[in-house]
Amino acid sequence: MIMKDRIHHRLERSSAPSVKNWDRKPRPDQETGHAATVDCGWGRLLFGQTFSDPMSLATALQDERPGKRDVALYLNDPHVVLSYAPQDLFLDPSHTFRLWFERYQSCQRRPKGFHIRLLNSHDDAEAIQRLYISRRMVPPGADFIWSQRTSKVLTYWVAEDEQDGSLLGVVNGVDHAAAFGDPENGASLWALAVDAQATYPGIGESLVRQVIEFFLARGRSFLDLSVMHDNTNAIRLYQKLGFERIPAFALKNKNAFNEPLFMGRQPEGDLNPYASIIVNEARRRGIGIEVIDAPAGYFALVLGGRRIVCRESLTELTSAVAMSRCDDKSVTHRLLRRAGLRVPEQARFEALDQAEAFLSKLTRLVVKPARGEQGAGISVDVRDPETLEEAIAAAKRICDTVILEEFVEGDDLRVVVIDFQVVAAAIRRPAHVVGTGQHSIHDLIQAQSRRRRAATGGESSIPLDSETERCVKQAGYEMSDVLPEGEQLQVRKTANLHTGGTIHDVTDALHPRLVEAAVAAARAIDIPVTGLDFIVPSVGGPEYVIIEANERPGLANHEPQPTAERFVDLLFPLTAAREDDA
Repeated sequence: MIMKDRIHHRLERSSAPSVKNWDRKPRPDQETGHAATVDCGWGRLLFGQTFSDPMSLATALQDERPGKRDVALYLNDPHVVLSYAPQDLFLDPSHTFRLWFERYQSCQRRPKGFHIRLLNSHDDAEAIQRLYISRRMVPPGADFIWSQRTSKVLTYWVAEDEQDGSLLGVVNGVDHAAAFGDPENGASLWALAVDAQATYPGIGESLVRQVIEFFLARGRSFLDLSVMHDNTNAIRLYQKLGFERIPAFALKNKNAFNEPLFMGRQPEGDLNPYASIIVNEARRRGIGIEVIDAPAGYFALVLGGRRIVCRESLTELTSAVAMSRCDDKSVTHRLLRRAGLRVPEQARFEALDQAEAFLSKLTRLVVKPARGEQGAGISVDVRDPETLEEAIAAAKRICDTVILEEFVEGDDLRVVVIDFQVVAAAIRRPAHVVGTGQHSIHDLIQAQSRRRRAATGGESSIPLDSETERCVKQAGYEMSDVLPEGEQLQVRKTANLHTGGTIHDVTDALHPRLVEAAVAAARAIDIPVTGLDFIVPSVGGPEYVIIEANERPGLANHEPQPTAERFVDLLFPLTAAREDDA
């Protein structure tokens, strides 16, 4: 391109209809289609520069279907459009970024452990829908997603795990030129989502690069995207790839999904995800909310003359007796055994030689404090006297009473029971890292912890403590060693979310015998809401042992299962009846 053409091209950019939103009329060669919209499944994308006047755009945006989330972008006069329906519309607090393709630098490094591909089956579409629900995004229907497989306007890509074929991420792109003959020859990226349980680095970046390279190959000039102003991690990624902010603004409807964006920060905004999921469901039903102590997760739900105080999923409906039964793991063990349920062999000890004798008998043990939560002080798969002594010391830092328990091989299964019905079940997997061939195990753990914190609102990270070091050494490594590329290393024995574990929904695959055992356990403890920890060889089989019961299970860990809905049903059953009638 000669210098004259370059200067002309830069001037064209500065006066493009999508970025110059004041005092301009498009030239004949910049004329666009009329009132152009694209149905993206989660809502419509309305191209503001194609509408003839602000009133018609405001009217079109208000025509949003229930349960959708329309976006109007590239507005010439956003303040004027807003003035026609201030009670229904609001200015979206997102930034718009643009990548001019001639500035893009491709990456020679290929993803490890996963690959990016196009949507190619209805099963993909169903998995995409589940992923969006789990990330609390408005999900397109599976049938809609599948119907777009041959579309020239809307394209879906997925990140697929090369080991088990599961979908780890999704993104879609809109071709503006195909949608309405865009004279600017642009495209845009929407609805990027990565599975919160994914352990591979670079999934989001790989999906974004795929969209860039696809539209670059199509001959488009740029790619736009919209990102919340406070999503610093995403903004940092986009800037690294060459995106720059442009003065393009968006309007959205004031609906229930968008409420946090236009209502401002509410008192319950300081609640953690386990309390927030309940509060959000209660608000949706018109139930009043009183935040009592946000850092500790205390709030009250009020409807009519009924007021129930909660600490996350623990409520006044759970008696002190039931709570104390869960609090002491040895009491839980005895109650479940007397109810005829299968539990591992367990023992207390007075002296170290008694503990060593129990280890000699069973060869592999779990050492844990009698009281405690979130995996604190627990050592799993203890095999020798030296490690046993260290594990006992770690457990005593949490509770003076220490329990020795038979180590049982199998998957860690959490079953949530609400009102004596199984609502959700999930396999919990211990934290692990994947080698790059360049980074030390210590650095890999830190990177994985950053991803887990970002995905869980700060609730999950891998502790760099003696238990992690023990797991690494048991696998034959030191923390400073460089893990070979592609090799997976388990760095914790317990599968707790708070110590970096991941959780994978298996509700629909649960064997009926496991369902019966979970309900029987809840009845034995006489607790209305509980999370029961099983060890099972297979979720599809009848074999199990029950390890313990949690009186305050994290309901947010089990989306898309309706844990919060069933919880609020229990507290306010008449609200469920009204929903059923509707």
